[in-house]
This record gives sequence, C-alpha cells and structure tokens, in this order.
Amino acid sequence: MSFRINLAVGALAVSFASAAFAQGADKPTRIRGDIVSVSGDTLTVHRRSGDTVKIALKADTPVTALKNIKLQDIKPGEFVGTAAMTGVDGKLTATEVLVFPEAARGTGEGHYAWDLGSNSTMTNANVDQVVQGTNGRDLKLSYKGGSNAVTVPENVPIVTFAPATHDDLKAGKQVFVVASHAGADYAAQRIVVEKDGVKPPM
Repeated sequence: MSFRINLAVGALAVSFASAAFAQGADKPTRIRGDIVSVSGDTLTVHRRSGDTVKIALKADTPVTALKNIKLQDIKPGEFVGTAAMTGVDGKLTATEVLVFPEAARGTGEGHYAWDLGSNSTMTNANVDQVVQGTNGRDLKLSYKGGSNAVTVPENVPIVTFAPATHDDLKAGKQVFVVASHAGADYAAQRIVVEKDGVKPPM
C-alpha cells in the first residue's frame, strides 16, 4: 500500500511540476489564495491579490498536498525547486524549498524569474551540497548551464509532496492552482491544497 501511495504521489508530482514550471507562450497561470467555496465542478478562490476567481474542476483534476521536512533531510543528489529573492548583493535567499520525487527529476530545470515579486526567482536544480554552519544554511545547486547557492533561513518552509483528494478542497483552505484560461475564468490543471496545517508555500 505504501509503495502504491508513493507511486501515485510521484506521478502527481511529475504532472503538477510539468504544468507549474512550464515555460513558453502557453505557460499556465498560477493562482494562490483561499478557497471560498466548492460547488459542483467550480472552485471559487479569493486570491492574495484581492480578487476572487472561479476555477473549473474536472473529476480527474489532480490534487496533491505537501508535508514538512527538515533541511537535514535533503541529501546531495536530490532534485529541488526553490523560490528565492535576490538581494542587492546578488545573493539568493529562499522563500521555500520543494523536494521533488525522483520521478520528477529534471522538471523545469534551470534558474529563471518567478511570479512572487520583481526580485523573485525559481531554481530547479540538483543539490550538490547542504551546508549548515555559523554563517547560515546554504544549498549549493547545479543545473544545465549554471549553478548557484541559496541561503535557507530557519523559518522558511521545506516541503515535499503528500497524498490528497478532491475531498480536501474545503472552504478556508489555502491552495496553489496551476490553471489555464477558460473564457473569462480559469480551468484547473493541477491543485496543491493545504492539509494537516501545511500550506502551499510556492
């Protein structure tokens, strides 16, 4: 049973990551906010930006959750995605770290702009080294065409994927939705939902 659950979560992670980190003209919209209601095949979300949007759901729309892990759980050789802010000195400070399952290795690999602010970036990369010392906690990362180091503050969420279902989509829960435009509204491609107190930090 545990193997089947892990396999299913891994498959969801691959499909979620493929949509969430898509680059190009048809890249999806990322919606972050709180669920207002779930009615039939419509999810209503109040976004952080202040507006409320309706998102079409299908019975097979993938839903996953996250669980907290610790920095020391991250081992060299694992593949991670980390959103970060670039300081005036050019150094990267993480706002979250997501550890991908092995099946999702290579998804969205690289370092590029992210949509959490003008100085926000995303790095999807291989972990070369995890450094915990008196000067902070750093991830040494490498990806095709480059490498960088990201400082991970103590209060930054470090997560990996966990199982969830449509039953976890409830009013008041936070969500991160990867969606495409459907007329004036949206159609969900993938959803990450708050579960067991762990909110989507990406």
